Amino acid sequence: MPFFYSVLAIAAAYLLGSLSFAVIVSRAMGLSDPRSYGSKNPGATNVLRSGSKAAAVVTLLLDAAKGWLPVFLVRSLGPDHGLGEGTVALAGLAAFAGHLWPVFFGFKGGKGVATALGVLLGISGWLALATVATFVIILAFFRWVSFASLIAAAFAPFFYVLTGGVLWEMHPGVALAIAVMAGLLAWRHAANIQRLVRGTEPKLGAGKKP
Repeated sequence: MPFFYSVLAIAAAYLLGSLSFAVIVSRAMGLSDPRSYGSKNPGATNVLRSGSKAAAVVTLLLDAAKGWLPVFLVRSLGPDHGLGEGTVALAGLAAFAGHLWPVFFGFKGGKGVATALGVLLGISGWLALATVATFVIILAFFRWVSFASLIAAAFAPFFYVLTGGVLWEMHPGVALAIAVMAGLLAWRHAANIQRLVRGTEPKLGAGKKP
């Protein structure tokens, strides 16, 4: 039965992650499809380019929530069904994968920054706080959201491993899941990395309304 519950939790996490809230929120608020302007990425940063800060904030919160909720539920309810940290790691990865390759939106999703943050929050509030602080500091200095996201993602696995045994009991599966998310996030930012190298990556606040 633990195997059945584990598969069920992972599948549910993927389906939840497949809800592209950038598209859903934009439609609900009468805005243009975020896949049709700017970076064409269905994420909060691109929704901000629509000119609606409210839509961007709602998208950010919901994208983060769909990463946090599966991890939280497995952590809270899993032990009663024989589920441990291994399932926590896989559920978090499944939610993240759902955002990248959403079954409900033709497997064409976003870059996963907010969803990854939600997964980290589910693992540990301190881990999420350290990652967000890194993001904010880098963004304040350079004003490139993509660059700040990449640096924060790169540091997240180290934050988890280095403080293991101090703030939490480190689990190899969770550490690996965080590292895999960081790697996939970097891969999804390949075009941004190329623009950063060329010096053509737009800075925060430089976008125009579609």
